[in-house]
Parts: sequence; structure tokens; C-alpha cells
Amino acid sequence: MAQKTASITLRVLARLLSYPNAALKIDLADMQNALHAERALDKDRLQELDTLIAYLANGDALQLESEFVELFDRGHSTSLHLFEHVHGDSRDRGPAMIDLTKTFEAAGLFLAPGELPDFLPVVLEFVSTQPPKEAKAFLAEMAHIFNAIFSALQQRQTAYASVIGALLELSGEKAQAVKVPADEPLDSAWEEPEVFGGCSVKGQDKPGQPQPIHFVRANAAATAGAPL
Repeated sequence: MAQKTASITLRVLARLLSYPNAALKIDLADMQNALHAERALDKDRLQELDTLIAYLANGDALQLESEFVELFDRGHSTSLHLFEHVHGDSRDRGPAMIDLTKTFEAAGLFLAPGELPDFLPVVLEFVSTQPPKEAKAFLAEMAHIFNAIFSALQQRQTAYASVIGALLELSGEKAQAVKVPADEPLDSAWEEPEVFGGCSVKGQDKPGQPQPIHFVRANAAATAGAPL
């Protein structure tokens, strides 16, 4: 039995996870119609997505943008950068980025300047170009990450959780709550490196004068889970 295609649905889900600017608002009605026309998702999930679309269509633009930034850009647990959930800030993230970029390019998908390959909307654009069987398998490989993000979004009681729930449905997996580590407060996520004990001032440009302070990101423990 041939598997149902979900290419249009995947592209709509990718757009729903993009920054809620004016262009997105203009396209929401067409996106909603496309979701219902393709019928790749069950009725209950479509109703959940209808709720999100209505919220994005009718909400105040500045509030929507602020909520999006607060939700997806200010915490590890809800990050849309998938390798952050797998590799954190470790050195493994770089090679994984390169390998994923090569996978995209082999399929004829080339990133725009500044785009990162592990950004979920970008990944979904790639998956939407694959045959149904391969697309489902690719999504299934990421299901453990989706469940972690889904749980974090549910804890924040946001309608965006319905998008991740839809991805789990398309992967053939069941959305289920998992334990989500508390995000480190933003103010403590950056810290000054430890001072070397007994370090002399030899070699400094201005010994005895205030020196520049360099801040580095504290190492984040990578979330358990197999790499993509």
C-alpha cells in the first residue's frame, strides 16, 4: 500500500515555525486550506493547528513576535536548532552540521547565507522533497528530539506544541511527555572564565590597568539521544 504524501503539510508546518512576520500572516489562510486539502494529518490534529493559525492571524503583531522570540530563542529546551538537543555546545556539533549540509546539497537543496542546516524549518523543507517512505523514516530518526521539544512546549501551554505533535504523527510515532530539564536562567548562561591563580601581569599591554573581560558560553550538557 502506497504511503500518503505529506510534502505540502511539511512545508506548511515549516512556515508555522518561522518568525511571525507580516508575510506569514498574509499566507495563513492559504496554508490552512492546504493542510485540509492534503489530509495528511488526522482531524483532531488539524483542529489544533486551526487554533494556532487563528491565533497567529488575529493576534497583535508585536506581541506575536515577542512571544516567538521568548519561546524559541531564549531557552535550550524549546530551541528549533535540532543539534542543540543532541550535541549542545560540544565540538561534535560542527561536523554534524557539515554532514547535514552535504545531505541537503546532494538532494539539490542549498542554504541561503546565514541559514543553519539544523534549524527545524530548514530540515522540514528538505524532508518535504523526499519520497513518502524516506520522509517518514527521516522524521522517525528525529522523534526523540521532537518529543523533548513537544513536552517543553506543552509545559509552556503554547499552541505551537500542535506543530511538533503533527511532526510526531507524520513520523509514525506517538507524542508523549518526557522529562524536560529546566532551562538555565539567561543571566547565568554566560559567565566570566575563571582567573588563573598566581598569573603574573607580564605580557599585558598595560600592567596594573583594567584589562578587557572576555565572556564565554558555559558548557551545556547535551541532551541524551542518538545523533540524526
